[in-house]
Amino acid sequence: MPTTRRHFLTSAAAGLAAAPMLAQSGRKISPNDNVHIALIGAGGQGMGDCAASQRVGGVKLLAVADVYQGRLDRSRELWGKDVFISRDYREVLARPDIDAVIIGTPDCWHQRISIDAMRAGKDVYCEKPMVQHIGMGQAVVDAQRETGRIFQVGSQRVSSILYLKARELFRAGSIGELNMIEAWWDRNSAIGAWQYSIPPDATPANIDWDRFIAAAPPHPFDPIRLFRWRNYRDYGTGVAGDLFVHLFSGMHLITSAVGPHRVYASGGLRFWKDGRDVPDVFYGLFDYEARENAHPAFNLALRVNFVDGGDENSGFRFIGSEGILAIEDALTLTLTPRQKAPGYTIDTFPQEIREEFLAQYNKEYPPQPVTASNMRPDGLETFEAPEGYDDHFNHHQNFIASVRSRTPAVEDAVFGFRAAAPALLGNVSYFEKRICNWNPETMTA
Repeated sequence: MPTTRRHFLTSAAAGLAAAPMLAQSGRKISPNDNVHIALIGAGGQGMGDCAASQRVGGVKLLAVADVYQGRLDRSRELWGKDVFISRDYREVLARPDIDAVIIGTPDCWHQRISIDAMRAGKDVYCEKPMVQHIGMGQAVVDAQRETGRIFQVGSQRVSSILYLKARELFRAGSIGELNMIEAWWDRNSAIGAWQYSIPPDATPANIDWDRFIAAAPPHPFDPIRLFRWRNYRDYGTGVAGDLFVHLFSGMHLITSAVGPHRVYASGGLRFWKDGRDVPDVFYGLFDYEARENAHPAFNLALRVNFVDGGDENSGFRFIGSEGILAIEDALTLTLTPRQKAPGYTIDTFPQEIREEFLAQYNKEYPPQPVTASNMRPDGLETFEAPEGYDDHFNHHQNFIASVRSRTPAVEDAVFGFRAAAPALLGNVSYFEKRICNWNPETMTA
């Protein structure tokens, strides 16, 4: 097959034009059949997805595509010598025995491969963010609607039992009227900051470089840009697409919000000055308007940094009129009602007035003796995920269940786009130094 950039783009366009003819090629799966999957993009996340999917049961991996030969060889070491391998994902999509594909490629390929796969009659599990740029999202939404394929974005918190519990508490009015949300995801390691290892055999002979950059601007062979692609705007989406999208997905699930109307982002490249062109400190402010029967207007503040000197941690604080709902590292959920006693400042009052005030205050808010059982705020509740819990596995369970039942996935293209769009607008705001407006209902800027 030709591997020059021009030939690849030409043949990809031809394949897309022919794709509608393949839309009915999906295999019918009986209850006793295995779901046949393929992995496209066998990096760390893709291989993790593939392993989680096969743990579901009744799932069999048939094929793997990647531009680096070493990952193809490793796939056979892990999953058997009979696994079909190719550097060209279209050879995988052409197989009639493939029911669903997992897309673990760099972000710049998500839209193209997702659309090609759905039009080839395959169901799709696409890693987040759903698309690299905001202008790409509607095409994926349209392709899912037109083909009727199952499509799920890989942001696993929407399948987490802890986030589902948080949604239950939120809908029950446990914190009253929502006022604001704070969320963060901080890291302090080279791997956490995407300094992934470069294999010693990363040579032009083992890497189909032209195929990799066919969805990006031309660039001379450089294995660092392939194996650390998250560091570069040509291929990835930086902090916003890697981590903000997780936070948006979980928050939208809990609140039934569909997106902000105004976006502003700030940050900078402070520590990891390794040639990357995306920030390692990133802040985003997002204004949400009221949504009928769901939530009032509220403000969202997001933070990610790779330089704070602490252990990796992430979390949420949903702050309402009657309490706070907090999530720590997707493992612990704490509900803290607002303190009822408002406190007082009476030092400047005359003694008689002080005594009168205190008598009335203590009648209305009787003092509680401090004991081991009430040192925590009154009414505090804590929920913890079971030891060893893996929401990633739950997310793949949901996907395979949708593939079998043909019922919509938990995080379809519309949900995925509404989670990705404000994150990607954060990038626009940061790099263009401006406030961005967004209509989350129509999904238009």
